[in-house]
Amino acid sequence: MLFNKGSTCGACFEVRCVDHILWCLQGSPSVILTATDFCPPNYGLSSDYGGWCNFPKEHFEMSEAAFVEIAEKKAEIVPVQYKSRVKCERRGGMRFSMSGSAHFFQVLITNVGLDGEVVGVKVKGSKTGWMPMARNWGQNWHSNINLVGEPLSFEVTASTGRTVASYSVAPANWQFGQTFEGKQF
Repeated sequence: MLFNKGSTCGACFEVRCVDHILWCLQGSPSVILTATDFCPPNYGLSSDYGGWCNFPKEHFEMSEAAFVEIAEKKAEIVPVQYKSRVKCERRGGMRFSMSGSAHFFQVLITNVGLDGEVVGVKVKGSKTGWMPMARNWGQNWHSNINLVGEPLSFEVTASTGRTVASYSVAPANWQFGQTFEGKQF
């Protein structure tokens, strides 16, 4: 799902099926989901008939494996209750995937702990101080500076206010298309 126009990509939500005795599993179990943008809008369809991912409709487009943890498989669509900003279970450090060009640097940040929601990013090269990056979309952050050939450090701030710095996470010979693992919250 794409939530809050992408600003909550990577955030974790606890979801449970509610108010449907035929389709919700007994005991109202819940599942933890990570927000993504894998459900693009289809404005050719109305929000009530097939345009499930159209803004501003709130919904969760779930994998079958997650869906059957809370409801009967044949239900397909059920009413849910959700809680945001729940703890994400992550293995390893945050991941920084590099893209862009010499004058447009972009990094996708994934595998973020805490509640998974990133609200601020700074980058530091060997020839610069800490520079704030701007959100491009989702958890893609960019800066209009040439950082090619410099080892890179990242400072990530979560919605909880906590900040963690991953120093020299990318070596001086990093290339666009590579992904590096840093510290975790």
